[in-house]
Amino acid sequence: RTLCATVAMSHNLSVIVPFFNESETARFVLDELKSVLPDAEIIVVDDGSKDDTWSIIQSVAGIRAYRFGQNRGQSAAMYAGLRLATRDFCGLMDGDGQNDPADFPNLLKLAKPNTLICGYRAQRKDTGSRRLASKIANWIRRRFIHDGVRDTGCSLKVFPREAVDHLVAFNGMHRYIPAMMKQAGMNIEETPVNHRGRYAGNSKYTNFERALRLSLIHI
Repeated sequence: RTLCATVAMSHNLSVIVPFFNESETARFVLDELKSVLPDAEIIVVDDGSKDDTWSIIQSVAGIRAYRFGQNRGQSAAMYAGLRLATRDFCGLMDGDGQNDPADFPNLLKLAKPNTLICGYRAQRKDTGSRRLASKIANWIRRRFIHDGVRDTGCSLKVFPREAVDHLVAFNGMHRYIPAMMKQAGMNIEETPVNHRGRYAGNSKYTNFERALRLSLIHI
């Protein structure tokens, strides 16, 4: 698929970005995303932030912004945004600045009906303890779920909007999107994506919480 076709396809993309207490990163993330995909529908969900995240989001033009009255979790924010999407394809990314929106054109080149495109972090910019915790959790998850995805913790994904109907809402759902879509008969393709250190702020999960959510929810 040519670059022109990929750019044109961005008209058919809704990108969902959840934020929780990311006042230091929100403007950077949204400005960068808009510069890469100026024609995409950008849906931002503030997951009950206690800092200035919501006021910063509201100051950004050209996006659709929604807010939870209280913190409900990243999965709830993503699911709410997906249900609000209006374009033919949906894209997911985190709001902490570690995902690179410049990867979306590459994901769009692979986008097709009945297919989930999953990014995987070929070179992670995390601490050694975080990488170890993720490797262990992913190994346990694959042993029990067999979704075949090497990096379920990477939020960068693109899939047809009708595939949202395959998702079941629960706390931690976003890490099991490949498993649910594979169970529904969809094809899954993976592609390497860029991974960066946090632009600012701190992670909202400890290594223990991350490993527990990734590996034990179905055990």
